[in-house]
Amino acid sequence: MYETILVPTDGSEPANRAVEHALELADRYDAHVHTIYCVETNRYGQPALSSSELVLDDLEDRGATMLDEVDDRAADIGIESDQTVCRGGPWEEVHKKALEIDADLIVIGSRGQSHQRTGRIGSIAERILRSPDRPVLTV
Repeated sequence: MYETILVPTDGSEPANRAVEHALELADRYDAHVHTIYCVETNRYGQPALSSSELVLDDLEDRGATMLDEVDDRAADIGIESDQTVCRGGPWEEVHKKALEIDADLIVIGSRGQSHQRTGRIGSIAERILRSPDRPVLTV
């Protein structure tokens, strides 16, 4: 049913649940998992000064570490995985990646780190849900 699953993550609890669910689906359907972590540059601004660049580099390093952990968990259960760390608007970058890899499914947490109110879907998840070109599962 699924060959390629894309999972955006930001390390939040809903995103971690989405990762676990995506790994379960990948195991069940023998699918390839792609994870993506996006440093939201509109939140931090484009780096014009060296200190801004250092902050963005640190965020990229944290994201890469997070994605390495997902790759390790995937490998432990025999799932092939790839990862992408990028800069930009998260929803746009997820959409571009989904098109690039021709994802059969996007599995995303219902809200991320910047959306703390329970019971509501986050703005990034909502924008991805509204994308009509492929199935999206929120966890």
